[in-house]
Amino acid sequence: MEAPAADARHVLFLNWRDTRNPEGGGSEVYVERIAGELVRRGHLATLLCATHANGPNEEITTDGVRILRRGGRHTVYLRAALTYLAGALGIGPLSRRRLGRPDLIVDVCNGLPFLSRLYARRPVIALVHHVHREQWPVVLGRWMARFGWWVEAWLAPRVYRRCQYVTVSAATRSELVGLGIEPDRVAIVHNGTPDMATGQVRRSARPSLVVLGRLVPHKQVEVALRALADLADELPDLTLTVAGQGWWEPQLRTFASDLGVVDRVRFTGFVSDREKAELLASCWVALTPSLKEGWGLTIVEAAAVGTPTVAFRGAGGVEEALVDGETGLLADDVEDFVARVRLLLTDEAYRSAMGAQARTHAARFTWAISGEKFAALVTRAAKVPARTPTEQVKPSYLLP
Repeated sequence: MEAPAADARHVLFLNWRDTRNPEGGGSEVYVERIAGELVRRGHLATLLCATHANGPNEEITTDGVRILRRGGRHTVYLRAALTYLAGALGIGPLSRRRLGRPDLIVDVCNGLPFLSRLYARRPVIALVHHVHREQWPVVLGRWMARFGWWVEAWLAPRVYRRCQYVTVSAATRSELVGLGIEPDRVAIVHNGTPDMATGQVRRSARPSLVVLGRLVPHKQVEVALRALADLADELPDLTLTVAGQGWWEPQLRTFASDLGVVDRVRFTGFVSDREKAELLASCWVALTPSLKEGWGLTIVEAAAVGTPTVAFRGAGGVEEALVDGETGLLADDVEDFVARVRLLLTDEAYRSAMGAQARTHAARFTWAISGEKFAALVTRAAKVPARTPTEQVKPSYLLP
């Protein structure tokens, strides 16, 4: 652990999931790694998230982050408010006799924010990985999608109208500005690249693809299956590994059957960090056909082991996680996606050179650097006295 911060704070992260949640993903990795970096710098970090079968109601991670699990998928927002308010009254884990009152809240807005600015008389940082304009219609029905977008695009900017924002890419920052948030209130703190050490792992002898992530509609794993089917005649030994879990898996298996590629695709379910690293290191090309990503953590994970990625242009932060033509390729549509996968699979020299550049690119992003930037935001924000949402005072804690 590094030397304690000169002005240590208790930072409460509100996030709907944690990394042990079966539906957890890259945004959960980000939150816990950043929280861990704050602990290394002497702060106290607590994460409040939804309960699930894979973890107890309370625990401390190996990085020293305290996790409180309260409520379910939909009730975690209410339980977060009640837990905070109970702590203010001297009851429960956030009371002074337990973990201590938070000095600052990081409200993680995964489409639906916790709206902590309405009830917490503490400085609030709004953390937004990406804007969900495209995802709402895919995940929810027409009317619920319109409500979700109203909350994200109209309500949230007004609730957090004088709060510091943090996001993970310039693409998301631009979208937030488009929602009316002043540019100087949005700081960019990139993801770090996880340790992807694998030991001696050889590339597969036959052409292979991998897609890694939660199996939900907006990840568009169907595009990867389509690429596999379209290239089957040209590359008869080509295989695809789908690593991850999610409620959309039965539909994906049906789609694979309809395409006639069941014998070429392997669904692994959940994979450990080591298994993930070995999969990415052994495959020829990684695929990220997602509709939208705040950053694209799997892209830099693949890059760290020398594997280039094919993704879609305009899919948010992927255009920063991936340097088009250098560390991977960006496609304009499904047909172009398949064409770019074909190019990488059939040109070994090009693929190898791109993999080498990908390693260099991934090494630029470290959790230590990201943690230092986030810690600076925490220090500045926590020094500002709490204000009610109606006070017309401009904040003085913005980064230049």
